[in-house]
Amino acid sequence: MNLKFDPDRCFNCDSYACLTKCQYLNYDFESAREERIKIAKGEYSKVLEECKTCYSCEEYCPYGNHPFYRIVELQEEYGINLAPKPISKQLVKMYATKEKDLAAIREVGSKALSLCLFPDLRDNVKSKLFEGLPVIMGRQIFCNLVYLHFANMSVIKERARQTIENIKKYGVDELVCFHDECYGFFNSYAKAYGIEVPFKTVHLYEYLYNWLKENEDKIRKLNVKVAYQRNCSNRLSPETDRILDKVFELIGAERVEREYDRENGICCGAVFQMWGEYELAEEVQKKNVEDMAKSGARFAVFNCPMCYVALAERTAKAGLMPILVSDLCRLAIGEMPKLPGRD
Repeated sequence: MNLKFDPDRCFNCDSYACLTKCQYLNYDFESAREERIKIAKGEYSKVLEECKTCYSCEEYCPYGNHPFYRIVELQEEYGINLAPKPISKQLVKMYATKEKDLAAIREVGSKALSLCLFPDLRDNVKSKLFEGLPVIMGRQIFCNLVYLHFANMSVIKERARQTIENIKKYGVDELVCFHDECYGFFNSYAKAYGIEVPFKTVHLYEYLYNWLKENEDKIRKLNVKVAYQRNCSNRLSPETDRILDKVFELIGAERVEREYDRENGICCGAVFQMWGEYELAEEVQKKNVEDMAKSGARFAVFNCPMCYVALAERTAKAGLMPILVSDLCRLAIGEMPKLPGRD
């Protein structure tokens, strides 16, 4: 299972945007070129240790040459530990599929909604938005891309085809992915490694847009300003970020312009905390939340559950109401999801 990576594209790049645009590294063109060529050749580069695994270079590369996947492969090859080994080993073991997970697989119909490993979201999808859509979740369908943050590409490779096969056993021809990371697995990672996906996948934003467009008569415009936390795995499918803008437009939510959004989005800090880099996590979270607070937004909007957990309390203290994208849409159709501070 080899990565579709062309070193010549890196050798002949005229921008090295993968490094010069990075929010965490400070490379000028020449230093970026020098380090990128090392990476293209498969040599050690200081980037391998400095990388904060924000996925952004996958989006920044103008050639679709998968610079981030290449970096993670080399991090593992050179034995670079981004997190303490016990934590990495615990995560690998924790999310491995078990016999009881496989026993839970049964046919659910041609179309289903994947909640991945987030059973706490079950109440969030009890909505007209998802009416009639069976929900599947569990380790047996986990995409495993979280290991990109831990220099464990081999674990993802080892489990990738089985994950796809397990989903196929549910009998689905179309899978709606609630989380960006799952969608990125099928539409970025699988393609980068030449893995066939025998069913259609739909990003949550596309699903929401289509539902809302078909039910515009049910929408009451919210007329609110929102600050959106763009999570790292959305970098694997940047086209869906533009669909989110269309969702916001339909429900009357103005996505405020701010420093740390869109291409300049920064992490929620959760992974840095898992690495034990608490000062970095604090710095990033503080910058992010302060940027949201001064934007004049009423809501802090999330799609990634981990981002929500990491930043919900901080955004609430800063005067914004934290909410998931899907729950914001529920508000627009007159449903009242469980919000922080509500019984």
